[in-house]
Amino acid sequence: MHLPTCPFHPQVHIIGHIPPGICAKTWSWNYYRIVNRYESTISAQFFGHTHLDEFEIFYDEETLTRPLSVAFIAPSITTYVNLNPGYRVYLIDGEYPASSHMVLDHETYILNLTQANAKVTEEPSWTLLYSAVKTYGMKSAYPSDWDNLIHRFLQDERLFQTFWYLYHKGHVEEVCKESCKSTLLCTLRSARSDDTQLCKDLKFAQNSDWKPKRYC
Repeated sequence: MHLPTCPFHPQVHIIGHIPPGICAKTWSWNYYRIVNRYESTISAQFFGHTHLDEFEIFYDEETLTRPLSVAFIAPSITTYVNLNPGYRVYLIDGEYPASSHMVLDHETYILNLTQANAKVTEEPSWTLLYSAVKTYGMKSAYPSDWDNLIHRFLQDERLFQTFWYLYHKGHVEEVCKESCKSTLLCTLRSARSDDTQLCKDLKFAQNSDWKPKRYC
């Protein structure tokens, strides 16, 4: 008796809570190694925990230059602290033979609390905040596109400030400049915690006293 063989390479999605870039160094580096080893199998990674709208990129371990995977970090329904509730909808490469099951785009929806509190007699209304591919002018949502987006953030201040606004689910008062900007971009690259090699070209990140807010 022969067991049937699968004609296609299996694909998996990893769903977790705490993003690998902010985990303990040993665990984070071991996980990074696993993602490298199984890059052709892992189609997407989904995390939360931070309450913010962000992502972390994985690069090949040999050169740390080739983006090979993205950990998508979705915003939270909770308001903690001083944020709008939000949730994320992913568009995945569909259910058909040889589908990649990779993320093609994602949309974030929010409940604007300022507007909701001004109309307490009406039902709360969830609205589309943005679509990643459309808002950021990306060709697709593959790892190379997210890596390219970080490079564009470095050159395009308006685009980065758009990200800063969406990062906080449409409610932010402070402006992110210099050390704040470079350190935040460093966190987007750093799916492997405490790895200074990933941010060596960001001149402010190494000595910055600014730290990303962690609402957790």
